[in-house]
Amino acid sequence: MAYRRQRVDEDGALREATRLHTERFTTAVSQLGDESAAVRLGGVHALAGLADDAPTLDLRQTCINVLCAYLRLPYTAEADLPTGDANSWHAYLALREVRHTIIRLIRDHLRLEPKSPHSWEHLHFDFTAVTFDGGDFSGATFSACVVDFSGATFSGGTVDFSDAAFSGGAVDFSDATFAGGVVGFDRATFSDGVVNFYEATFSGDAVIFDRARFLGGAVSFYEATFPSGAVIFDRARFLGGAVSFYEASFTGGTVDLSGATGEAPIGLMPPGTPLPPGLSLPPTW
Repeated sequence: MAYRRQRVDEDGALREATRLHTERFTTAVSQLGDESAAVRLGGVHALAGLADDAPTLDLRQTCINVLCAYLRLPYTAEADLPTGDANSWHAYLALREVRHTIIRLIRDHLRLEPKSPHSWEHLHFDFTAVTFDGGDFSGATFSACVVDFSGATFSGGTVDFSDAAFSGGAVDFSDATFAGGVVGFDRATFSDGVVNFYEATFSGDAVIFDRARFLGGAVSFYEATFPSGAVIFDRARFLGGAVSFYEASFTGGTVDLSGATGEAPIGLMPPGTPLPPGLSLPPTW
């Protein structure tokens, strides 16, 4: 009888916590649709706080899904703004601040210790078709989750993944377009998972893997296109796993692996295929 009473009390407390969470969630989501950037910023912080206080992991994931969905909304980057229009410029700056705040909040929660009650480390992040014109993911840890950047466009600024850790799970940049700015994976660690650049297009300034470490798993540039720009693996270390450039197209861009080191066999091209002029490998590979 005591056990049953305890279960009834716990179920009642969960229902009440869920009801209060739903009320706060509705208010925060309505703030995200406000015309004022200040109100939208308040909604962003309210949703992040709701995720921290969520009574279940499913409700926490729902809050994160809404924040990611906001980033997926149609967005005009700086390069596409009409020239000489001050109103458009100010609206762009306000919207960019809201979007970059979401990215910073995600990063901050992914920097917490895994045992922290506010860590978002094992949750999923859907950035499909998002336009990035900067953003700071440095030091974030994505562990045993799906991080989906498929179809995303990196249009300018600096998107910083330095010192980030991707362990297990999958990181998907398939069909992404690196059209401008710098995407930096300096000192990032990829372990026991898949990093997929399938059919990605590299036409921007640079994607840099300086001192990145690949500990098992696979990195695939299958059917990727390199019309311009550079992908640089300076001082990167490959300790197992494979890198594939099978059927990649080099029409003007470069991939520089000459400064990388490997302590396990790395599969770079199908056997007998001559290296394209844009691909530079270490002498020992």
